[in-house]
Amino acid sequence: MFTGIIEGLGTIQNVQREGTNLHFTVASPFAAELKIDQSVAHDGVCLTVVAVDGMAGTHIVTAIDETLQKTNLSQWQPGRRVNLERCLAANGRFDGHIVQGHVDLTATCTAVEDQNGSWVFRFRHEPGAGRVTVEKGSICINGTSLTCFDSTDETFAVAIIPYTYEHTTFQDLRPGEVVNLEFDIVGKYVAKLLGR
Repeated sequence: MFTGIIEGLGTIQNVQREGTNLHFTVASPFAAELKIDQSVAHDGVCLTVVAVDGMAGTHIVTAIDETLQKTNLSQWQPGRRVNLERCLAANGRFDGHIVQGHVDLTATCTAVEDQNGSWVFRFRHEPGAGRVTVEKGSICINGTSLTCFDSTDETFAVAIIPYTYEHTTFQDLRPGEVVNLEFDIVGKYVAKLLGR
């Protein structure tokens, strides 16, 4: 389980295809602390560490076809920066919201509005069962725990403070780009129980 509080930014160093899988070599500030078989969220996608090179400061993760179809990982190229979060330690502080690292679908950034001290990012996604945002509810965008507003069945907005902008890939995000979405797990269960 994750919380949506980004620990650091990684950079994609290499992308290698093997059958329908993609192997990503990622440079990160905590690569030397990682272990093989550890779960790490990369832009909100829970991926298993399959190799670590502590001296080079890199680790390798593999994405299978199912993951590539539901996320933006198939678009990743060397040089791209990604948000990283290790799974929550049992004695850790729960600062964000419950994030599983299981992306529901992608969304498109439709606008970025400079608010002279903060930024408003607007998104559009395909509507559907369990794809629920609520006013002042939680959403996970590229692994970052955020609060929704202007919520409809297929659009919503989030406000980004300077700290989040500086320490996540929101500083790289432009209109037209695709992001990973994980809807709030509580909202998904409620929607399912209500038959939405």
